[in-house]
Amino acid sequence: MTQPLPTALGPYRLSVDAGDFVFLSGQVGLSPVNGELAGETTEAQAKQALENIKAVLESQKLSLSKVVKTTIFLTDMGDFAAVNKVYAEYFTTDFPARSTVAVKTLPKNARVEIEAIAKKN
Repeated sequence: MTQPLPTALGPYRLSVDAGDFVFLSGQVGLSPVNGELAGETTEAQAKQALENIKAVLESQKLSLSKVVKTTIFLTDMGDFAAVNKVYAEYFTTDFPARSTVAVKTLPKNARVEIEAIAKKN
């Protein structure tokens, strides 16, 4: 069963098809069911953000195995290890390239946001 898609929080698309690649907008840990953060912990929010990415990819008939690059935005770099633990549950082999950046704030006061680029073939 396909998961519900998250809702964009502004004037942007969840993903853009660009030739051989699909660029996904950043996802915070908002539940697509109720629009609320999935929890107060970075782990819970990271898991939901990755579930949102997975749902957007599935809507494009892609999977996480097609992701070639991610960018993670954290409001506290002290959460780096916690996010790595969750991230490793979703990306187990052929890891995508990745950047992690500390930011002051995120939409909805989320603790983490993740964006991705996937290759179609």
